[in-house]
Amino acid sequence: MLTKLVPPARKDGSRLVSDHSFSRRHLLGGAAALSLGALPFGRARAAGPLTVGFIYVGPKDDYGYNQAHAQGAAALKAIPGVQVVEEENVRETTDVQKTMESMINLDGATLVFPTSFGYFDPHVLIEAKKNPKVQFRHCGGLWTEANPKNAGSYFGYIAQGQYLNGIVAAHASKAKRLGFVAAKPIPQVLNNINGFLLGARSVDPSITVQVIFTGEWSLAVKEAEATNALINGGADVITCHVDSPKVVVETAARRGAFVCGYHADQSALAKDQYLTGAEWNWASIYKGFVADMQAGKAPPNFLRGGLPDGFVKMSPYGPAVSEEARRQADAVKAEMMKGGFAIIKGPLKDNKGNVIAGAGTALAENASELEKTNYLVEGVKGSA
Repeated sequence: MLTKLVPPARKDGSRLVSDHSFSRRHLLGGAAALSLGALPFGRARAAGPLTVGFIYVGPKDDYGYNQAHAQGAAALKAIPGVQVVEEENVRETTDVQKTMESMINLDGATLVFPTSFGYFDPHVLIEAKKNPKVQFRHCGGLWTEANPKNAGSYFGYIAQGQYLNGIVAAHASKAKRLGFVAAKPIPQVLNNINGFLLGARSVDPSITVQVIFTGEWSLAVKEAEATNALINGGADVITCHVDSPKVVVETAARRGAFVCGYHADQSALAKDQYLTGAEWNWASIYKGFVADMQAGKAPPNFLRGGLPDGFVKMSPYGPAVSEEARRQADAVKAEMMKGGFAIIKGPLKDNKGNVIAGAGTALAENASELEKTNYLVEGVKGSA
């Protein structure tokens, strides 16, 4: 008789596996003893609670990307008939395929959220084809009609938040030089850098942003080195797009620079140096997906939204933010809340001199072209 192996329950009722000595991947590694084809649990819970799986590339308390998703997952735990299973520290390799298979076959998950960018292609696409009765929704992937119909992607227009960060940063900066620590030059990151610069230039057209790419989503040493290099180069306000802003925020604050946060609220890490931040609000998206599943229908395959939709939000202003900065940022935010706000509008060139948008041209936040951004705007120092 087979015995179902499950991690110990947490106080909130979820089961989190972060210890590699007892990971889902190692459970599946014992396939000779427990063949997935022989397991009786496959979809035994289909008539019972809806089991939802969350997979994180880093720790769920990282003050950043993973924590924001974990906060969204936590919001589901209070919904009757929903069970949440999570695993953190899963690499963007075949490890995530093994974790997805474990959640499906051991836990009976029928809705899975693999949250990291590198999970989508090929891993989510492979698992979606193998498990047609399971719904997979990935954060940031560019789902198309050619992909499996039980897969999909969702994301938020958080460049709106970085634009507002830029407004506040410009008011706080005396050097008129801002710094940006970035992971990889993918469209979402480039849009955030561009948004930060253009928000700042709406206050002062002479402001510049220096960007340093670390090449990895989470690499604490390089993030600290990049932050110090930006400050040594004269930047007096720092922001970032890495998985965990903790190192960037703490390093910048320790050096006396102001900080604009990202992903989640890092104000506790910087206190007086924290200006504001662009945050995710995944709970509204996840609740909508769960409601669809409980109603017996598939969630949308492609979902995007910004500030008006409640997909993103701003951190409270810190004590160093002036009244003038608050008024201007609040006024622009009010315009964004109406929908159709264009960050990219002409005449505008990239930082290599190429025309991005001619006079009279504007790309609203939902413009499909922004999903393929491959440039940095004029005023950003650095290359993608």
